[in-house]
Amino acid sequence: MTAARLYTPLDQFLTETQRALETVLGNPPARRPNPAAQTPEVELTEPERRHAAGLMRINHVGEICAQGLYFGQAAVARDAQTRGHLLDAAQEETDHLAWCADRLRELDSRPSLFNPLWYAGSYALGALAGLRGDGWSLGFVVETEHQVEAHLDEHLQTLPEADLRSRDILTVMKADEARHAAHAEQAGARVLPPPIPALMAGASNLMKAIAYRL
Repeated sequence: MTAARLYTPLDQFLTETQRALETVLGNPPARRPNPAAQTPEVELTEPERRHAAGLMRINHVGEICAQGLYFGQAAVARDAQTRGHLLDAAQEETDHLAWCADRLRELDSRPSLFNPLWYAGSYALGALAGLRGDGWSLGFVVETEHQVEAHLDEHLQTLPEADLRSRDILTVMKADEARHAAHAEQAGARVLPPPIPALMAGASNLMKAIAYRL
């Protein structure tokens, strides 16, 4: 039987660096088909296109942050099952990232200029949460996913009615986020005490305000 490989700190550093570069600068592929693949494109007015692009840029940033959060938490997770749960969720967030990037290109727009900053901050937050213990780490997952669900609901209400392709993508993303939160709760997530949820919401609102334009 071949012994399991023991990863050195350098191995781990290189792995995390590769993940960061692929997330922020690369174009990681989705494993699942784009939910909008069969939805016809409808011509939008210029204000509608700009608004839809702003919303999809926010969602793209949200997926950048999710990748950073999950990878940061997984890097310090104490339990292999918790680590596996986080990495599985991160893979589905990679699907979301790819779908949002596809839609931004279709809308003749671009991702946020601050994606490296968003990723670094989320990774640091994820690692700090993970160092408190797996229960707290999973608690951050639950709170994050609930807040993401809320802003996806808002976006589904404010998207241009004709933008069915963006709507199809966000609908699947919302269902995935709800499932991630439910799985984290089942895995032993702890409820985050005040004022952590409020601080997370405040940081999210700042990110959304910036990412809508930049």
